[in-house]
Amino acid sequence: MVMIHGRGGTAESILALVDAIDTPGFVYLAPEASGNTWYPNSFLAPIPSNEPGITSGIELIDEIVGSIQSAGIDATRIMLLGFSQGACLSLEYAARHARRFGGIAGLSGGLIGPDDTPRDYPGSFDGTPVFLGCSDVDSHIPAKRVEETAKVLERMHASVTMRLYPGMGHLVNDDEIAEVKRLMQGVVSATGK
Repeated sequence: MVMIHGRGGTAESILALVDAIDTPGFVYLAPEASGNTWYPNSFLAPIPSNEPGITSGIELIDEIVGSIQSAGIDATRIMLLGFSQGACLSLEYAARHARRFGGIAGLSGGLIGPDDTPRDYPGSFDGTPVFLGCSDVDSHIPAKRVEETAKVLERMHASVTMRLYPGMGHLVNDDEIAEVKRLMQGVVSATGK
């Protein structure tokens, strides 16, 4: 599992989730952003205002996924998980590099860019299970963007489960943890390891 932390977070802070989600058969990799932020502005800002951060973050995830695959681990056994800014970056990476992953969990995040950003990504997720969870009143992540992200990923043949939690803060709740564990168990079951 490649785990991407949020703005102001660290590799250590996202790895703190491992205690809650730990599933036999998984190894957890968590890069850390320079200055603890992947890009400087809101994920809803015009994309050029967040460059080169978005591109360098996506390239880093791609390098990690490439290294995992070079070690003989197929993409169908790789999961991506991100929280907040890390969820936005992970989801944008996945959309731009669509393939059959083991699973994708976007916790309090959505695809990057303003509302009028074209979402004509090439490729197919070929049934990749995706979980999107967020508060319905998150001050950083509009519910509308989470819903749009779900539609885009479904159009790209992902199997999406989306939950908006009433009145929740900007955090990860127990139901989201359970959904991540469900995705992880699916990967283990599918690979028999």
